[in-house]
Amino acid sequence: MSYTLGVDIGTFETKGVLVDGAGVIVAQATRAHKMLVPQPGWAEHRAEEDWWGDFVHVTKALLHLSQVKPEDIIAVACSAIGPCMLPVDAAGKPLMNGVLYGVDTRAAAQITELTENIGAELIMARCGNALTSQSVGPKILWLKQQRPEIYAQTAMVLSATPYLTWKLTGDYVIDHYTAANFSPLYDVNRLAWTQELAADLIPLDRLPRLAWSTEIAGHVTAAAAAETGLAVGTPVTIGTIDAAAEAVSVGVKDAGEMMMMYGSTIFIIQLTALPVRDARMWYAPWLYPGQHASMAGLATSGTLTHWFRDQFARELSEGAFGILTAEAAASPKGAKGLLCLPYFSGERTPIHDPGAVGTFFGLNLTHSRGDLFRAVLEGIASGTAHVMEVCRELGAEPLRVLAVGGGTKNAVWMQATSDFGGVPQIVAEKTIGASYGDAFLAAVAVRAVLPEEISEWNPVARVVQPVAEPIYARQYPLWKRLYQQSRDIAHELGGGQ
Repeated sequence: MSYTLGVDIGTFETKGVLVDGAGVIVAQATRAHKMLVPQPGWAEHRAEEDWWGDFVHVTKALLHLSQVKPEDIIAVACSAIGPCMLPVDAAGKPLMNGVLYGVDTRAAAQITELTENIGAELIMARCGNALTSQSVGPKILWLKQQRPEIYAQTAMVLSATPYLTWKLTGDYVIDHYTAANFSPLYDVNRLAWTQELAADLIPLDRLPRLAWSTEIAGHVTAAAAAETGLAVGTPVTIGTIDAAAEAVSVGVKDAGEMMMMYGSTIFIIQLTALPVRDARMWYAPWLYPGQHASMAGLATSGTLTHWFRDQFARELSEGAFGILTAEAAASPKGAKGLLCLPYFSGERTPIHDPGAVGTFFGLNLTHSRGDLFRAVLEGIASGTAHVMEVCRELGAEPLRVLAVGGGTKNAVWMQATSDFGGVPQIVAEKTIGASYGDAFLAAVAVRAVLPEEISEWNPVARVVQPVAEPIYARQYPLWKRLYQQSRDIAHELGGGQ
């Protein structure tokens, strides 16, 4: 037998799977870690402990649980949260914590500065994306301006997955899908790094080599083998961001297919026949040459449900989410007229507003905890519907929506998302997520399977059908107006912190 190993570093947890040649999972392992929030608007991980330390832990656990011989693992693939900004020195040692993806909004001033200096239209034409909190370029400028001593020592700027592949192989590489988030340093038309838009931002030799996700980055070194238990010389793929691997895991492979990822954030990826470029969304070349991806992401979704549990259900046992969901299910749709703006860490697509704030509106003395939790779930579902609305405006109506992630276990959340968005959601048999997609991509990389064979590895299990709800038809426009009419107050409040 031969096996492939997939490991994914998430916002709060690392997951690993060992899979045989037919896609059967022979072992799973997880390890929790924390997202550090040193101050409002910041979000960080410790690269050595949370990324590499977790990879080592779950890999050893998988080998122990499965009793698979390391030499029978034919390829390894990693994915991780991203895009991140991690400066490392000449020896590859992290110089600070990794700055996370769009939930970290520290570079708001640098986004404005770069956009004004370069021009929004030129950035969109060359990079395919507006500069937002998801962009790595402004965070590099923040590093240069606010931490000049670290910038001076920086030999390479990595995201999370490239850091893992470097630890495994000793090579600095990055996939095109991740690199497209390094605006204004990546030219989507030439599929290459560029200094033409921001010559003084950072030398290009401090950015990793570009490649496609299923190319081989290198092979497990003796040092990495000693730490992980893997065999020396095992092929390691370039890898990608977790959301992309998650999309692969549930069968997203053709134009018109969309992934709806229910994780720490809602993240959406739709494959398109041609590039879809709009400032409200994100664009990137897909994992394989010739394919394109249109993307969106909310800032807080699963993170918000965790916050709610910790603040309002602290006394409950490990079954807290089940109890909260049951209470939400008992609340009528519309949560008795309660609206929630889920902008508890600003918001990413489609409004791109780091100054947006979380809001409960319409509270009265009849509302219960269950009503509040339903409002949270419906607020996230409304944010997702807002993205779907933009997709339709851009002529990118999804043909199939495939749902994945821990939130797929929450029936109230899933149904509200279908109802607000007006779309059926397909749930595959295996909803493990990115680590399973990594294992499949590893098999593709060594030609053990073809990309289209994911449907055989992970068939459809069920479909959530939308229901036309008059209460939602009434509340959704009010939900959008609530943001518009409270935006200035939110910004003034934030400015006084």
